[in-house]
Amino acid sequence: MNRLTTSWGTFPLTRHPVDPRDPLRAWDAADEYLLGHLAETGTDLSGTVVAVGDRWGALVTALAAAGAGASGELVQISDSYLGRTATAENLARSGAAPGAVRLLTTQDPPPERVDVLLVRVPKSLALLEDQLHRLAPAVHEGTVIVGTGMVKEIHTSTLNLFETILGPTRTSLAVKKARLIHTTPAPERTPDANPWPYAYALPGDAPAGLAGRTVVNEAGVFCADRLDIGTRFLLQHLPTGLGAARVVDLGCGNGVVGLAVALAEPDAELLFTDESYQAVASAEANFRTHAGQDRKADFRVGDGLADAAPGSVDLVLNNPPFHSHQATTDRTARRMFADARRALRPGGELWVVGNRHLGYHVTLRRIFGNSELVAGDPKFVILRAVKR
Repeated sequence: MNRLTTSWGTFPLTRHPVDPRDPLRAWDAADEYLLGHLAETGTDLSGTVVAVGDRWGALVTALAAAGAGASGELVQISDSYLGRTATAENLARSGAAPGAVRLLTTQDPPPERVDVLLVRVPKSLALLEDQLHRLAPAVHEGTVIVGTGMVKEIHTSTLNLFETILGPTRTSLAVKKARLIHTTPAPERTPDANPWPYAYALPGDAPAGLAGRTVVNEAGVFCADRLDIGTRFLLQHLPTGLGAARVVDLGCGNGVVGLAVALAEPDAELLFTDESYQAVASAEANFRTHAGQDRKADFRVGDGLADAAPGSVDLVLNNPPFHSHQATTDRTARRMFADARRALRPGGELWVVGNRHLGYHVTLRRIFGNSELVAGDPKFVILRAVKR
């Protein structure tokens, strides 16, 4: 287990779920830079301290030990179920008192007043934009605003968002390939309206009965302004004749795949699941708009199918991610496939779409003992694995 050393103590931190073979730490140089800056400058942390995008809880775990929020509260805002779970585990492991940190999701109302705003720059510029807009009304003239990220994560467009929405912004020198973002609040500013959630019409040639339908995406959801080509390819080859099958849109994003099944298969029962609160909110909004308020479906934010009852589903449809923040990894896909196999009934099927070069057929054969090519083009393949 890796340990983060700060001015307020040393903390054993892990990602979630814990995997001793995972070489990735639960923090990086950007987190260290920000925590070091707060300690060195003696920033007053007694008021309401809000950490946005704290990926695995490194920031709030250290800040809880520093006594942050003593006369206000210490708040984490996250879009990630896995990140929030890791935060709770890391806080408990560090000995933090129960309730020392209020864990909010990106779908929850933010605090009404923020005295220290700490922003870990996310991979999604849209998610950053949305969160800064949502937090701007809580910022006052005395608010300390500091962002952090690796150099490759901070661009001119990133700084423009801080500048336009919150106030004059500058960056620090780079340390260990990380930078800080310093913003002076200008509460008198009136930024443009928050453009999120974003609505767009699916193209006229969209497959599976989706042509021309308008869908909404919350900020940060993959391909927020268009139908991504991998999903489009899967939609062209969905299984049919499902009857009353229990169907899972695993890693659902905005739920377009599950919605297509619901429209084509009126007796199918749908489960939409994703670890992103923004994604599941988008999927539910789209489903209710196009499939109706009375159509039965479940919407779950969680760790994929990790908590699903064994043998409880008939079909799993999956377009797995192959990035964890900036790191390229197939760890998430492997876990999704293994959890899908456990949740499927005997004879149940997992259908996966992925970039051809990822070699998912090898992983599926290792987990299921079989893998069949359903369709392919120069970029993508759709694979089918059956639980024997």
